[in-house]
Amino acid sequence: MANQLDLEEQEQLDQLKHFWKQYGNLITWSLILVLGAFASWNFYQYWQRNQATQAAAMYDEVERVVKSADTAKIDRVFADMKDGFASTTYAQQAGLLVAKQYYTSGNVEAAKAALGWVADNSSDQGYQAIAKLRLAGILMESKAFDAALKQLSGSFPANFDALVADRKGDILLLQGKKKEALAEYEKAFKNLEVSSEYRRLVEVKLNSLGVDPQSGSEARGGVAVSKSAGAVPAAGALAPEGKK
Repeated sequence: MANQLDLEEQEQLDQLKHFWKQYGNLITWSLILVLGAFASWNFYQYWQRNQATQAAAMYDEVERVVKSADTAKIDRVFADMKDGFASTTYAQQAGLLVAKQYYTSGNVEAAKAALGWVADNSSDQGYQAIAKLRLAGILMESKAFDAALKQLSGSFPANFDALVADRKGDILLLQGKKKEALAEYEKAFKNLEVSSEYRRLVEVKLNSLGVDPQSGSEARGGVAVSKSAGAVPAAGALAPEGKK
């Protein structure tokens, strides 16, 4: 009986040796890859947390320096932020913050450069859209209309459609393209919430161009002429519902 068991064990051992000889390398490398991937993932998560912590501290420094309005320090700390933490949302927030400070202080070129950096490098579509809209506004002010419109081309998050259309309308109107501007303003009006104050601003722009978006009428000489009713003052479209 013992000999029979010994033979069975030997047979099983021989089968195991044969199996390991055939598949051992594959199993070993598979384990190495799995464990290596797990270790890499843990390291990446640690690195991400560490980057976020350092970026947050750097952003606090950017905020402090911006409040001081020291241009040289702003330049230096923003450069450090871009060099060390360009992929973080803190860097993109910093870009928008310093661009605002540059613009307020009259350094338009630096503002454009900061906004351009965010627009080109942001991994967050929201920050990218904000940067493009602000940059388009600055370019519009400097009458670089084609460059401004270029910033507004391409895809934007859906919740920015109205803002993009409104900004396009402003640019097209300054170019003397009234028909195209009207189309963009109407698009903006339709995409804004009914209760939005911004929607009322777009409505004022449409009224000034002879269109009453509330009633689908055309305005003439400051009076909205409805296609199905009598004349109604265009300003009435701005009154709260129930008070027109």
